Amino acid sequence: MKDRKPAQTDAYSLILEAIDMGEFRPGDRLVESDLADRFGVSRTPIREALQRLETQSLLARDGRSLIVASLDHNQMAELYVVRRELEGLAARLAARHASAEEIAVLRDMVQADDALVNDTAALARANRRFHKQLHLASHNRYLVQQLDLVHRTMVLMATTSLAAEGRGAAAQGEHRAIVAAIASRDEDGAEQALQDHISGAFVTRLKQDATARDTAG
Repeated sequence: MKDRKPAQTDAYSLILEAIDMGEFRPGDRLVESDLADRFGVSRTPIREALQRLETQSLLARDGRSLIVASLDHNQMAELYVVRRELEGLAARLAARHASAEEIAVLRDMVQADDALVNDTAALARANRRFHKQLHLASHNRYLVQQLDLVHRTMVLMATTSLAAEGRGAAAQGEHRAIVAAIASRDEDGAEQALQDHISGAFVTRLKQDATARDTAG
């Protein structure tokens, strides 16, 4: 039986995932025909996906070409401020509303992800799954929508903070503390633990950028 090609309606997700995984980096030019060949879909859904990504400011115009957008220092800082507040609220609401089963899933995720601390790409994917699961545990659809927007924009960062030495293990410890607070129904503690987690990631990101500037200079 032949392998099935991805559904044409998946073109948006396929391009977004490729950006997220660093296959397309900020400044890279995206060509409609090349993408159609790469993903095995027709050019129409590719064109629609590119238009959608441009509308979401994930792609930018460079003359007549579309390129992967980039975030400057101020944009990155603003994004982390918003993410810290929204993620903190999600943790607070999860401590209030999450079912025992949802908490068990979060706990199991953290335990399983401990095995990935030496595999940055796998840990980054697991990290996204963990945060998405936590968002859903807030049981607030409007908050989940806003966090989806924030996390879509996060794909424009060329590297993951989890690539920094020791950050993976530290992040796992922070995830464990977040889940413990949620399980204890400690709303203040869950919110603070999540906000501290995002602050730690931001500090790491700032250090990465500073090192990159030094290297480039």
